[in-house]
Amino acid sequence: MTSSLDAAPSSDRAAAPSRPDPSTWGARNAHDPTAVRDDDGVYWLFSTDADADGPLRFAGAQIRRSTDLVSWEFVGCALDGVPGPARDHAAAEGLWAPDVVAIDTQAGREWRMYYSASSFGSRTSAIGLAVAPHPSGPWEDHGIVVATEHDRDGHNAIDAQLVVDGDRHHLVYGSFFGGLHILEVDPATGFALDAPAPGEPASSPGTLIARRPTSVDTAIEGPYLVPRPGGGWALIVSYDSLVSTYHVRVAVAEEITGPYVDPAGREMTDLDADPREVGLTVLASHRLEGARGILAPGHASVLTEPGHQLLVHHTRFAETPTQHEVQVRRIVWTHERWPLVSVQPWAGGREDDDESTWPSDVACLEGEWEILDYGLPTETVQDSRRVRVGAAELAGLVAHGRGRFTRAGASPVDAVVFPAWDAVREAPTLSCAARGPEGTVIVGTKVG
Repeated sequence: MTSSLDAAPSSDRAAAPSRPDPSTWGARNAHDPTAVRDDDGVYWLFSTDADADGPLRFAGAQIRRSTDLVSWEFVGCALDGVPGPARDHAAAEGLWAPDVVAIDTQAGREWRMYYSASSFGSRTSAIGLAVAPHPSGPWEDHGIVVATEHDRDGHNAIDAQLVVDGDRHHLVYGSFFGGLHILEVDPATGFALDAPAPGEPASSPGTLIARRPTSVDTAIEGPYLVPRPGGGWALIVSYDSLVSTYHVRVAVAEEITGPYVDPAGREMTDLDADPREVGLTVLASHRLEGARGILAPGHASVLTEPGHQLLVHHTRFAETPTQHEVQVRRIVWTHERWPLVSVQPWAGGREDDDESTWPSDVACLEGEWEILDYGLPTETVQDSRRVRVGAAELAGLVAHGRGRFTRAGASPVDAVVFPAWDAVREAPTLSCAARGPEGTVIVGTKVG
């Protein structure tokens, strides 16, 4: 099967007047997003086939493009519907959670898209592979890489990410049920190394790296791995209910196959620990002063570029919980090498990537801050609050340069303070993200 952006909805497939035309969507209806940049500097966003205003009108993995990661234009679908092998296996109506990566092969650069085909509540699922010479297409389906069956397998073949680690490639995937797994794939073909024959699905699930107990409905999904500065890996995952309590947590490991642990040393595969505490929450439902309430943010990917790393995720809104859109936020790495997320959305060209200019003086942190504490329960949309930070609160804080600050002792802190654009006040300011004394994440914006 081949297709391109010519598969975009045409006027004869347009929505009824009561439903917005896809050409007006922009960032709306982007769910489970991943972003890449082509050689010309254009960003391409791939996401789940979704339409919050009614039944699907088309399928094949939605595509949007942008020049700044702020404004998005919907341009169509990568494939003309669900590819035959995946459709026959999973009976899926649309494709979920596409992951797109550029791979340099002997024949030149190609783009690989791992997509998921399934239905809600089922383990009869497939992860397929499509290939194109450019993010805009044309995309050609190559078949199923991982397949699971509801009555046979404990794991679930959706939510794939291709991880390129030098000359070795791995596929991390899974959701709910049996947890998250990682398996090695052939860099030349993109299929599992343990496939019984070329072009056939993997014969084993791979290595288990994270799971949750039945007491919380085994609610974990959307894995994404990124290298840690100085070595090792960070796992970014989404917890809990997609439409209400969804939020993002992280854990780290020395080896790509784990074990992945949180700051307290709890392994992400531990079913005996309190499932509400395993993993470090870095993004959750919240409401900033004068802004819409962010509801159930999650299913994140990471875009790494010179000068910055960005978390690309979807979110719903407290005022309109059925609606969802893509949002982008800066990832910052603390002195102790933990990935945290800016509370302010990415502002494109207004952002400052020169870390040499980031705060290096503790005194510059004094003032009034609007903060959120992600250690609080995720069942509600947390309202921000204001705090006054003075010399007493900063006592013992050590500056390491480039915005990194730490404090040892009874009230440990591991923080990054960096320039940001205040989206509500439309002004430059400072933002912070910190692992605080209670071992949970606090984020904030300087407002005075």
